[in-house]
Amino acid sequence: MSRRILEEAQIREFIDLDLGTIEVIESAIQALSKGNVIMPPVLSMELREANAEVDIKTAYIPGFDGFAIKVSPGFFDNPSLGLSSLNGLMIVLSAKTGLVEAVLLDNGYLTDIRTAAAGAVAAKYLAPKQINSMCIIGTGVQARLQAKAACLVRQVDEIKVWGRDFNKAQQCAQDLEQALGVSARAIASAQEGVETSQLVVTTTPATAPVVQSDWLHPGVHITAMGSDQETKNELEPSCLEKADVYACDRVSQAALLGELRTAREHNILLTDPPELSDVIVGAHPGRVSDADITIADLTGMGVQDTAIASYALTRIP
Repeated sequence: MSRRILEEAQIREFIDLDLGTIEVIESAIQALSKGNVIMPPVLSMELREANAEVDIKTAYIPGFDGFAIKVSPGFFDNPSLGLSSLNGLMIVLSAKTGLVEAVLLDNGYLTDIRTAAAGAVAAKYLAPKQINSMCIIGTGVQARLQAKAACLVRQVDEIKVWGRDFNKAQQCAQDLEQALGVSARAIASAQEGVETSQLVVTTTPATAPVVQSDWLHPGVHITAMGSDQETKNELEPSCLEKADVYACDRVSQAALLGELRTAREHNILLTDPPELSDVIVGAHPGRVSDADITIADLTGMGVQDTAIASYALTRIP
């Protein structure tokens, strides 16, 4: 049996963040509503001595010919060595025989794309229709991709970027303005960005809140996607209590790794909230008013990895 081995450059040539990719990830998230997706808990390992973490995610989606096992290392001191902080690979196995069918040496590219696509899905179903201003908190690769993803599902008039390093925020804003054709600028405080925006996306590895509940205002939607480890936290726990709608990608996972974990440590949201799949299929109404405050808590799921890997294999000759 021949096995396909695909390198990052080949994958990048055929897979991009576009409406087709967003549709693939939306369908994968929606599949969770049927209850027959098999998705075990994330296997996560923290390497404090190396300032690193390694995550392993997988899921079986009924009807798919194969399933992916994704290994995602993050070594956050790598940039000082001239290396990317994120890399990894996906292994696709047959759902009928268990044999390895493909190895995707994407160095984390597919993870970046599927993560941004999930942000687009959250914005599509929970953000207000009119986005005069979008605030990105963070200045890395995901900050840029989340902005692009949002612009694919909403008309965005202006993007504001906040980061702990103002120079990096300025560079990110310049990159976004050039790539998206949308007015973008760096701002001096995260508070300014949240208080003046209708869509906020947090894309940081923060271990303490970068968004306070007092900053939330009627009509704002926040997608928090940085918290995917037990030590991470981007939103003040009372943000979840203040929201009219709080939806996570997977309750069991968010309760261990996401903003829901921190909230429950403060005795907030002790009953299970809706999942994003519930909003997609209409089991939960989601945003019902332009004045609603909504929050999506995205921790990244194995179902997204199987979906994007399977999609890549169909697109790449």
